[in-house]
Formats: sequence, C-alpha cells, structure tokens
Amino acid sequence: MFRRLSNSWELVKASWRVLLADKELMVFPLVAFLASIVVLITFAVPTVLAGVLDSAVANGELGIFSYIVAFLFYAVMYFVTIFANSALVGAAMIRLEGGDPTVSDGFRIAFSKIGTIFGYAVIAATVGTILRMISERSGTIGRIVVSLVGFVWNVATFLVVPVLVMEKVGPLEAVKRSGGLLKETWGEQIVGNLSVGFIFGLISFLVILAGVPLVIAAVVSGSVALIVTAVAVIILMLMGISLVSSTLSGIYTAAVYRYATTGDTGGYFDADMVKDAFKLK
Repeated sequence: MFRRLSNSWELVKASWRVLLADKELMVFPLVAFLASIVVLITFAVPTVLAGVLDSAVANGELGIFSYIVAFLFYAVMYFVTIFANSALVGAAMIRLEGGDPTVSDGFRIAFSKIGTIFGYAVIAATVGTILRMISERSGTIGRIVVSLVGFVWNVATFLVVPVLVMEKVGPLEAVKRSGGLLKETWGEQIVGNLSVGFIFGLISFLVILAGVPLVIAAVVSGSVALIVTAVAVIILMLMGISLVSSTLSGIYTAAVYRYATTGDTGGYFDADMVKDAFKLK
C-alpha cells in the first residue's frame, strides 16, 4: 500500500513537471468541463420527456425511450470529452518529444482526428448503454459482473486516445491496439492505472473533510452569506482539483503510450516508475 502511494505520488510529480512547462494544457479539460455542462443542460428536457413517455408505455417495453436518450447523451458527452482529451494528449506528446506545444496545436491534432473520435464515442456510448441496461435489469450478482466488465473495458481502452491521436487507425482498431499495447508491455496481469486518480481522490476527500466543519460553523452562525461562501469555496476547490487531476491524467496517459511504443518516457518520467504503475501488487 505504501509503495503504491509513493509510486503514485512520484507519477503525479512527474506529470506536474510537464504541466509547469506547458500550463496551457489545462485549457483542454476546462473546455471539456464547459462543454459537458452545455450537454447536460441540452439533454435535461429530453430526459424528462423520455421518463414521461416511458411511464405511458404499457407493452413491456418500459424504458426504451430513456435508453435512446441515454445512448445519445453518452455519445455526445463522450465525443466532447474524448475530443478535448485528444487535444490534451496530442499537445502533451509534443512536449514529451521535445517540442513546445500551443493550445492551437492540440486542437489542430484533435480536429484532424474528429471522424475517428466520433466513431469511438459511438462505440463507447454503445458499451455504456448496454452495461446500463444489463445493470438495471439484473440482481446484485449481475451488477457486480457488470462492474467487472466495465473495469476491464476501462483498462483495455486506457490507451485509446493516444492511439487515436498518434496512429492512423479506426476506432475499433484503436480499442484492439490499446488492449494489445497494455498486454504486450505489462503482460496478462495488468490492473490498470489508479495513480493520478488515487492521489487526487485523497486530496478531494481531505478537502471535503476539512470543509465540513467550515460549513457547520457557517450554519451555526445563521449567516446565509457565510453558508453560501463556505459551500462555494469548497465547490471551487473541488473543481480546481478535478481540473488539475484531469490534466495530469492526460499527460500521464501520453507518457504511458510513449513508454509502451518506444520504451522511453520523454525525460519527465522514470521508466521503471511507469512500468511499476501497472504491475499487480
């Protein structure tokens, strides 16, 4: 456990060094966040309408409209997220290769792959919708199985974005290529990357833990202004943590891909550290 935590912290620090060299990389997760809000708002009304329509169906096809809306929502959300991540990974790869990327470089790379990104978004949306359907129609055991399948899918597709960015392959081939690279480089017992998310999950937990007494004190004071301020500060801190975490995760993904394809990490990451991040402890 302690070795895992230490290695995770080193990976975060290495990713942070790349971010310090190119602070503009944070623009891409910010764009993804703002676009996601627009998508959520856009799908709010259709989701409510789908629920109303489902409640009116009496022929055993309960939920069909909700699943259609869910698929469309997943597809659009995946598209905007993967597009922004592709721009981030593309720019990060330029830095790892010794270049000096700009925001326009990242978006140029993402736009050049927009068709493939859309194709993969549809595949990911299909998988997400199917897993949701099975989970909602299954018992406890079924939900556990679905969770395991989802975990395997996340591990297998960990390198899909850099594959889409760096290689001339289609979306299906990118999924196969991602799983193949992980298997070839780390073997049969890979468990996936939890490093950056693990560290920032702990940080978020500590922020919430520290924020609870602050909110309680504000509530006790009876001041609406203090309550709003306390809640706003905690939310803004969590948003900032999420933004940095997303950026560092994208950078790390680029480094993992570079290591898997070349055996080199671009000078910012220690090769053994990257390799150990995927070993079964």
